[in-house]
Amino acid sequence: MASTVTSRPGYGQLLRTRGAWTFLLPGFAARQPFAMLTISIVLLVQHTTGSYGAAGAAAAVTGVSMALFAPYSGRLADRYGQRTVLIPGVLLHSLSGLTLTALALAHAPLWALFVAAVPTGASVPQVGPMVRARWGVKLQGTPLMTTAAAFESVTDELTFVFGPLLATALCTTVTPAAGLVTEASLTLLGGLLFAAQKSTQPAVADAGHARVEHVSALRIPGVRVLIVAFLGIGSVFGGMQVSLAAFTESIGEPGLNGALYGVFAAGNMLSGIVCGAVAWKVAPQRRLVVGYGALALAASGLWAAHSVLLLAGLGLLVGMCIAPALITGYTLVDGLVPAGARTEAFTWLTGAVALGQAAAVTLAGQLEDRFWGGAGFLVPAGGTVLALATLVALRSHLATRPRSLTVARGVGHRVPVTVD
Repeated sequence: MASTVTSRPGYGQLLRTRGAWTFLLPGFAARQPFAMLTISIVLLVQHTTGSYGAAGAAAAVTGVSMALFAPYSGRLADRYGQRTVLIPGVLLHSLSGLTLTALALAHAPLWALFVAAVPTGASVPQVGPMVRARWGVKLQGTPLMTTAAAFESVTDELTFVFGPLLATALCTTVTPAAGLVTEASLTLLGGLLFAAQKSTQPAVADAGHARVEHVSALRIPGVRVLIVAFLGIGSVFGGMQVSLAAFTESIGEPGLNGALYGVFAAGNMLSGIVCGAVAWKVAPQRRLVVGYGALALAASGLWAAHSVLLLAGLGLLVGMCIAPALITGYTLVDGLVPAGARTEAFTWLTGAVALGQAAAVTLAGQLEDRFWGGAGFLVPAGGTVLALATLVALRSHLATRPRSLTVARGVGHRVPVTVD
């Protein structure tokens, strides 16, 4: 694709935005545990039950619960403020995670783990969407919005480099429960620190102000298309987590799981850095379709890898293909969704990744239990191919609104602003 690197402000200018660091540092700490949650559940439950199918199912319940409740959490944050939603959320999540850990160690029946997994997933703090919404307040109508979208995707992937490595190291060298206990503790500490940054959170309506009618982000056709795309991306995350764990155990090197997943996430992060530094001339909807095609092609080769080096190389390639799709999808939200519904839109996309991941860990776990080692890698291939077909068929819905269109700036605000 044609591109130039000179026409858009870069990361340096973005990070010099006044007040940015007050929410960036605690925001990074608060979402770090998110990358630890699924792999921690998989490793703990597999250890206590001996089944990847059971482990995948428990993790899937958590993911489905998060996917169902995340958009509602985002809508509440848009209406009542992030702090109001975040504080009780992190308290509930920490308590639920510790309860799930105790039940697993006590060899409770699988249905009991499912019961504990529901509030654990439902209360996952949506810090990433909240940070993106704060950038929207700071950068509304400036060219730095696209740079911020890229920066946030890179930050997300940085957590997926360190999170699985930390969780795997804790679960394999300390105790199988250490990953989930650490995740719950970090969520509580980071979430409370982020919630304390009141000055940068998006404003909410005063009680005496008339409210603008709230339109759900889900009613926008382009958002629904993006949800399908992000479901496919979630299938890659979930399928990789279970299948890499099964592969490394089958060769007697379970400690390599975190390293292989870290290579995959590192590819994602590095390509995200490059995407954020390039000012693309190609329309974002076209970039998404082309980039997603590359992702589907790369993911389709994972099942055939039978060595650590080959799997690491393919994982790196798949990771490098994910970041452009994520960044482009989040960038499209700024043009498709009114400002007052963007936190909700971001949580729909985050929830879609979680739902795709949940379905993938369940299916991949069943395939690994019942068929050959590496069968779980068929899940990322199938998920991305189906999502690509949807993108190609419905790509016209991703055309952004004219830049001159104005919308009310959030619930309860009457100031018209240009949609970036």
